[in-house]
Amino acid sequence: MSVPSQPLVLQRGLEAYATTFDAMRAFTDARTAATADELWIVEHPPVFTLGLAADPSHVLDPHNIPVVETDRGGEVTYHGPGQAVIYLLLDLRRHKADARLFARELVNKIEQAVIDTLAAYNLACERKPGAPGIYMSDGSAQGAKIAALGLKIRGNGCTYHGVSLNVAMDLTPFTWINPCGYEDLATIDMQSLGAQATLSEVQNALADKLSKSLSR
Repeated sequence: MSVPSQPLVLQRGLEAYATTFDAMRAFTDARTAATADELWIVEHPPVFTLGLAADPSHVLDPHNIPVVETDRGGEVTYHGPGQAVIYLLLDLRRHKADARLFARELVNKIEQAVIDTLAAYNLACERKPGAPGIYMSDGSAQGAKIAALGLKIRGNGCTYHGVSLNVAMDLTPFTWINPCGYEDLATIDMQSLGAQATLSEVQNALADKLSKSLSR
């Protein structure tokens, strides 16, 4: 049986972070050369997550929000209701023999999918060298971070974790951390920028952009 050329898209709904984290690792443990790649669309209850490079001191005051250590790259971030989270469960060897080289291209593809999704709502944004994620490029919110990403790439080229895009959420918890390890980094969501979009619309739009860019 041939493997689909585009990742399968699964909507997991509102799900505790720990449940998704365990499921991602279990899926990756069990996958074989015949396992289709998948994109998981998820919304999480409030949670702070720490990447492998995270300094716990960047969690300034969790205010009773759980803090979870993970095996993704990067620093501390926040997930909560109204945020579009998409996890990428991929086998990079299907794209290039050297999965490590494709990892850089993968990050670029993820960031471009976010940029293209936001452009459809007339929101101009950009990358920042050395600071993975997407930032507003003009207006009163210039420099504010609207999307974050962090991946785990195993030695066999299989990935999990992914990208989060702030759609319509309570941004207050971001002020209780140094987002991605940066003191006083402003964060923003689409709603605050005047975008009239439901979470479901943005989830599906971003998943579509990612799926097409990752098709072989």
